[in-house]
Amino acid sequence: MNAAGRLALYGAGLVAAFGAAYGLAGVVVPDGVVTSWQERSAESAPHEGADDMSAHEGHGAHDHPADGGPAPEGIAALADPTHPIGSTVILSADHMPGMDGAEATISGAFATTAYAVSYTPTTGGDPVSDHRWVVHEELEDPSPAPLADGEAVVLAADHMTGMRGAAATIDSSTQETVYMVDIDAHDMTMTRHKWVVESEIRPAG
Repeated sequence: MNAAGRLALYGAGLVAAFGAAYGLAGVVVPDGVVTSWQERSAESAPHEGADDMSAHEGHGAHDHPADGGPAPEGIAALADPTHPIGSTVILSADHMPGMDGAEATISGAFATTAYAVSYTPTTGGDPVSDHRWVVHEELEDPSPAPLADGEAVVLAADHMTGMRGAAATIDSSTQETVYMVDIDAHDMTMTRHKWVVESEIRPAG
């Protein structure tokens, strides 16, 4: 047999071998099973930007800035609070994940009325219920404190996206000492966080 004949025979053999292997794969692993595997792999694989989306959703739920900024104008600072500025305390508030039990440093103490409020963000999204806390000085043109439960107000606070300018309802109020705190615990780093009240903190140690 000449060289051309041998090459033709070799090529035919390869075609037959690949064809048999393909047919065998179809028998051993049916098309339906392969499709199922592909679908499950697509569902379990991380989607592009999935980590960013999870972080955004968590931040959106508790969208407080890393630095809460100065106290609002007109609020009365306390000269001799139970927990002085610079003292270390333990938080019992659960305003956001990781807060309850976290260690914090007092960065401000004030005499005012603090309100729990419900509102719908000006940026849209789900209504926020029982947000704690907004102080009297963070309301637009309020009546004298304390305001009654159920009273309608407009928020001047900007603790979270969509809060400033939002229509809100007073859920409850307290006239305990109100504190700003610095938190650096449980992957949470915040300075001048607004607000926690006297009953939500205890001395460290």
